[in-house]
Amino acid sequence: MAQRGFWIPLSLILVFASFVSLWWPGPNYGTDFRGGTEVEVVFTKAVEAHTVRQTVESLGYQTPDVVQVQDVKSPSHFIIRVQEVSSVTDATKEQLKKALCLTTDAAAAVADEHACPSNARATEVTFSPGGDKISTRYDSTPDLEKIKEQVRSVGGINLRAAADNPQIVNQRDNHVEIQLQSKGDQLMDGLRDKLGADTVPAQPLKVEWVGPKAGKQLRDSARNSVAIAIVFIMLYLAFRFDLRFAPGVVVASVHDAMVIIGVFVVLRKEITVSTIAAVLTIVGYSMNDTVVIYDRIRENLSKHRGKSFWDIINMSVSETLSRTILTAGVTMLSMLAFFVWGTGVIRDFALAVVIGIVAGTYSSIYVAAPLTEWIDKRMTQRLGAKKKRPSGKRRAKAVTGKPAEAK
Repeated sequence: MAQRGFWIPLSLILVFASFVSLWWPGPNYGTDFRGGTEVEVVFTKAVEAHTVRQTVESLGYQTPDVVQVQDVKSPSHFIIRVQEVSSVTDATKEQLKKALCLTTDAAAAVADEHACPSNARATEVTFSPGGDKISTRYDSTPDLEKIKEQVRSVGGINLRAAADNPQIVNQRDNHVEIQLQSKGDQLMDGLRDKLGADTVPAQPLKVEWVGPKAGKQLRDSARNSVAIAIVFIMLYLAFRFDLRFAPGVVVASVHDAMVIIGVFVVLRKEITVSTIAAVLTIVGYSMNDTVVIYDRIRENLSKHRGKSFWDIINMSVSETLSRTILTAGVTMLSMLAFFVWGTGVIRDFALAVVIGIVAGTYSSIYVAAPLTEWIDKRMTQRLGAKKKRPSGKRRAKAVTGKPAEAK
């Protein structure tokens, strides 16, 4: 408690700096939150990161992200992210509908039987959100070769190479699925053309995409999940202990979450769903550590009634310090192992948890406990002021110097 004059201002500075970093330089959102296409690929030959970036830019992708994964076994291991998601624009969709003979005018369709035979005249055409899959339905058994010819007639559209593409997925209602090349497929083909088939593998390790709308929904859900978790923690502690203890845990949880986000922004690490999972983990971890100290404080308050709240906090922190060090130390060792030997998302998750363990342990001692003591002091002062405040006849006498008139 004697050191709180140094640590509390430091915490305020850290939290304020983290808030500022959300606007400048701003968080580096991953594909989960920003939207776009992510391709993870291991090149068969040594390739530099700037070469990969220049090649992707030459393919027409604006401001791509090229991240080299630290992998001893595969030194040319990269994650490539582009903002584009769908390979099919709205205008191209209309062209595809026309090419597939989708029409509401049955008479016009029958009149042009050569271009739109009945077994290649779609009655329904729908596109997947990523634009890499088309679902169509027909009145009669569809002619797959004719459908393939119709799709290829639209410029800029390429079918995914497969023996069963297009294919009938439901013969009862003549449901046909047509697979197109996705942005990931197009990116891999472009890299293969520019860098050579002996450098770019036939298949990437992973291809993922998230639409901009879905990315925004994920960001909102992530923010709400952290806020809801903190609110319910406050309600639990107010019920478990009393109102004096709840604000300390809430402030400590916000402090820990902001420190993790701030460090990720400063280090230009990507903030993804895994990062939010780490933040929620640390919020629970920090609350658990704080509750242990709070429980000892409550126990010592009943055992040492003659001591001040200041001394009770110091005593309680000292009594639980060995437990805190052992718990934090063991958890830290396991997370450090993931951080040192892990790769990609696992390493970033471990980094967030390591930062959170340090911040959570520190905030339980130097943020939550001193704030609880300050709230207790304020509540005691207000209670004392209410007891000293004159009321009724005594208040009237104190104000006028005369006894109050009888009613």
